[in-house]
Formats: sequence, structure tokens, C-alpha cells
Amino acid sequence: MGVINMSDVSHAKSTSDDESLLSEYVRPKAPTQSARTLHSREMHGAATKKRIFDTAVTLIAAPFWLPVIIICAVFILLLEGRPIFYVSQRQVAAGQLRSIIKFRTMRRDADRVLNRDTVPIADTAFLNITRGSDIYTPVGRIIERFALTELPQLFHVLSGTMSLVGSRPLPTRVMDVLRATHPEADARFLTSAGLTGPVQLVGRETISDADRLELEIQYGQLASSGEYSIWLDFTLLLYTVFVVVVPGRLLTVAQASELMRRLKKRPE
Repeated sequence: MGVINMSDVSHAKSTSDDESLLSEYVRPKAPTQSARTLHSREMHGAATKKRIFDTAVTLIAAPFWLPVIIICAVFILLLEGRPIFYVSQRQVAAGQLRSIIKFRTMRRDADRVLNRDTVPIADTAFLNITRGSDIYTPVGRIIERFALTELPQLFHVLSGTMSLVGSRPLPTRVMDVLRATHPEADARFLTSAGLTGPVQLVGRETISDADRLELEIQYGQLASSGEYSIWLDFTLLLYTVFVVVVPGRLLTVAQASELMRRLKKRPE
């Protein structure tokens, strides 16, 4: 019959205790009910502040953007004819599809010439038509150049369907392609889709899908938490105007990310 070495037993027990203690730090703990309640309150509070900001800014700026919409609509009608607007189904939030409007900047037969639900541009799922494509009309190129294509979506902002700042709404097909390679893609809709966001400060044609999602998710996490401040959206709007008016002054991905970090609401 073998003799049990008590020092081995003591060492084994000590090792077991150490592993148990370590697992307490390593093992992720499920959020408590109070933590879930706090997170829910923070999301609701951020959404309320964001909605008030969207409505106030959109109404205050109405004397400026309404005439621009009318002028663009008249030019499209006179130079290209009807329809003035293009309407399509887009995902605007988690599990929410809506009919989204924008100016028609392409030929009337654009849907027959190409399938806008596909993603033929290599290395990116977000873009399916190059800026230099001859599918754009002459007046459409001007509207695209000054980033006015989505201006009619301000009516969606007033209705609460969209926000001023957030990830751009996307077709279901594009979201499916993104999920296949980026399982975290749905997190870009932690807040409602918006007219502009941190990605627009970098430039949609100069950013990879991974970097774009990283910025969109970073924004979504900030804008749906207790760290959200209306100064975040206000600053991103100002930067958007700046990069549109002054071509070539785009930010890098790192600069856009750092800008959002600096605009987090400080703990009280």
C-alpha cells in the first residue's frame, strides 16, 4: 500500500486554490440586475438627449436647409425630369427597415443597368458604385460633390426614423455581406442611422470596412451610454461641414477615433 505524501497533498490543494482564485478574475461574470437596470437607464437617457438635440438643431437650421432642398429639386426637375427623389428600403436600426428618401442623382434606368443591392467594388462592402461612374447625371454629380444627396433625410430626422449623427442606413444585402466577414457588424446600429458620422470625416472611399466598422461601433457605444454628450454630435456636425467646404482636409481614422474619445462626457 502506497504512502501518501502530505506535502504533495498540500501543494495540490494550494494549486487548486490558486486556480480557483484566478478563475474568479478570468471568468466573465453575468451582469447583475442592478447593472442591467443602470445600463438601460443610461441608454434611455442618451437616446432622449440625442432626440432633443436632433429635433432642436434640425428645426433651428430649417431656414437654411429647406431652400437648398427646394433649389436642388427644381434643378433635377428642369434638367433631368421626374422622379426627383429616389426611395429604397434601408436598415436604420437593429431589426428595423424603413423606406429612405434621397435626391435622385443617377439616370432613371439606374436600377435596370445595375443592381444596387450587390457590392461589386473590391475590398469594400459599403460602396457599390464608384464616384466616377457614368451612371450619375450632370446635376447629380454636383449634388454628390457638395454632399447634398441625403439632405431630404432631414425629414426622417424630424420624424424620429433617423438621427443627425450615426451610421449610414444600409440595404439588407449589404448588411448580410458585412456580417459574413464582420460578425460584430450589427453593433453599428446601437443608435439610429444618421446623416453623418465619424466615417464621413475620414472619407468613405479611403477607409476599409474594418476601420469603418470600428469607428461606427465606437460612436454607437458612446452615443448609447452614460458617456454621451450632445457636444459629441455637435462637434461631428461641425467637422462634417468643414470637410465638405474645404476639400482635402479629411481626418485619419486615428484622428477621428481620438476626437470621439476627447468628447466623452466626463464622470461627475
